[in-house]
Amino acid sequence: MIEFHLDGHSKAATYLQLVQQVKQALRTGLAESGDQLPKVRDVAESLAINPNTVLKAYRQLEIEGLVEGRPGVGTFVRRSLAGPSLAAQKHLRRDLEAWLRRAHTAGLSEEDVVALVETTLRTTFHGGRFQEGIA
Repeated sequence: MIEFHLDGHSKAATYLQLVQQVKQALRTGLAESGDQLPKVRDVAESLAINPNTVLKAYRQLEIEGLVEGRPGVGTFVRRSLAGPSLAAQKHLRRDLEAWLRRAHTAGLSEEDVVALVETTLRTTFHGGRFQEGIA
């Protein structure tokens, strides 16, 4: 089951952070078709936010066709966003966890890691390195 968290430093609205976390879970196989999302009340209580914020996130996911609400029962995943790369993700995740341990040992903070990853993503994916066969 998805465990939501909020980033107080994020400029994204709270409901959008929840939407993004569900999409990440769908993309990485942590949530699959038929899985139930946490109850609105439980999310609101655990994050100390207004239940309407959670409802707004779930409504957005429903509009996008990713979940469906069942009155009196809950909200359930309709479809996954995991693609053919899902099988490779398990191995890559282990590699990433090892890299994160090395980064932590080297003294990098979470903010340092995020900055390094975001910069590298931008230059590698958006800088044309994969398209040009450099990577």
